[in-house]
Parts: sequence; C-alpha cells; structure tokens
Amino acid sequence: MTTTTKPKNALHIRRDTPVKVLFTILLCAFAIIMIVPFIWMISSSFKQQRDVMSIPIQWIPKNPTWDNFRKVLHINSNGKDYHFMLAYWNSIKVSVLSTTVSICSAMMAGYAFAKLRFRGSNVLFILYLTQMMIPSQLTLIPRFVAFSSLNLTNTHFSIIAPKLISVSATFMMRQAFMGVPNELRESALIDGASEWRTFFNINVPQITPTIGALVTTQFLDSWNSYLDPLVFLPDWRLQTLPIALNQFVGEEGTAYNLVSAACCLTVIPVFIVFLCGQKFFVKGLTVGAVKG
Repeated sequence: MTTTTKPKNALHIRRDTPVKVLFTILLCAFAIIMIVPFIWMISSSFKQQRDVMSIPIQWIPKNPTWDNFRKVLHINSNGKDYHFMLAYWNSIKVSVLSTTVSICSAMMAGYAFAKLRFRGSNVLFILYLTQMMIPSQLTLIPRFVAFSSLNLTNTHFSIIAPKLISVSATFMMRQAFMGVPNELRESALIDGASEWRTFFNINVPQITPTIGALVTTQFLDSWNSYLDPLVFLPDWRLQTLPIALNQFVGEEGTAYNLVSAACCLTVIPVFIVFLCGQKFFVKGLTVGAVKG
C-alpha cells in the first residue's frame, strides 16, 4: 500500500492564497478611495452649480453642460476673463523647454560620469550628488538676487535656467549608461566613430526607457511647479497654470462646478504625458538599479 504526499509547493501556494486575496482586496479598496474624489471632480465639472452638492450624489449628471469650461476659458462667454488660455500656453512653453534642457544636460553629464573616466571623476560625482541634500527652497533667495542683478526676473528664463542642472536626472542617466556594455563603445571607437557619434548612435538608443521615464517625471515636476513662478513671475501675462488656478479658486471658491472644470483642464496634459510615458516609467526607473 502506497501513500501519496502533497507537494510542498502546492501547500505553500494554498497557504499564501488567503494573504494574496486579502492584499488584493485592500489595494482595490485603497484605489477606490483615492479615485472617488477625482471622479466627483469630473462629474461636477459638467453640472450646474445647484446640482454639485445635491444629496444623493449624481455621479452621472442628468443635464451635462460644457458651459463651465467655456466660462473658465472665456469662450463665447460674457463673464470675467481668467486668462486660462494664456496660462496654458505659458505652462506648456515652460514645461517643454525645462524638460528638454534638463534631459539633454543630464544625458551628457551622465554619459561623462559613466563612460569617460578622468582623474577625480568619482570625487566630482560625489560633490555633484551633495546638491541633492540642499532643498531648493534654500537657494530661492540667492537665485532671486542673481537674476535680479541680471534683470532676468519676470521672465520665463528665470525658471527654465535652474533646470539646466538636474542632479537626480543625472544620477539616473549615469546608472543607465553604466548598464550599457563598454564593448559597444570601444568597438565603435575602434571603427573610427567619434565620441559624439558613439554617444548618440550607440549609447542613447540603449537607454530609451530611462529617457522616457525622466521625460515624464521632469515634465510633471515643471508643470506642477508653484513656488518659483510665484516668486519670479509677478506679471500676470507670464504666470503659469498653477498660479492662475490658485487665483481662480480664490475668486470663485464657492462655485464648485467652475473650480472642478478648471482643475480638469489643469490635469489633462498630465494624463496625456503619463499615458504616453507609462510603458517606460517602471522599466526606466529600474534600469541600472543593481549596477555600479
């Protein structure tokens, strides 16, 4: 008479199943809690003011309307012009330029620290990383004094120029370049390729996920920036969307349908950028995590 024993792996899977189910339920509940205010905001942006605070909540508006968005954007509306279209253009301009500048400088600096070995490179990189320990708020006054002496305050250059050096982006680029085999660069140099050609045609295509992830994070950081535009851009014609949104909420704080519409307009570019870069995000942030 023979006896059969259950495999240990099967027993282990059965014991872990309740824990995984409970963990999944908790994650789903947390996700629902986080997404409910966002759904309410979208729903309220299509309602009239009297329907926003109605009980029970109308998740799907009975009479949806686009008038809230027209009033916010001042399109075919006789109401006050909040200059949202101008703020939109300013935010897009500043975010695109800041992202481009920071990514280009981070790629070149990361490549230099990863591939171009020179005397004192490690010490210089450590000194470079120490900037991450200094909060940007501490450098706000020195930057304001410097830009004021150069007559560059109240210009978009004053909030784009500091993005030229992004320590965190440079660190991620260095880690990504260190994951590219050195044999590829050496082979290209032996074949007569210049350092710039090796950089653009050999190394950069290998770190596309990291570039995509950094483009997403740098754009979102610039788009949501509030303190620097508030300090350096007193002229309303140059102000970005977070400043315009804050002023709008201050003036129309009780008109929740208009505030919801303004918030929806603010997050649209964020969703577009994140949806375009989400496939690079997780992979790009883990590239080179165990290298170097």
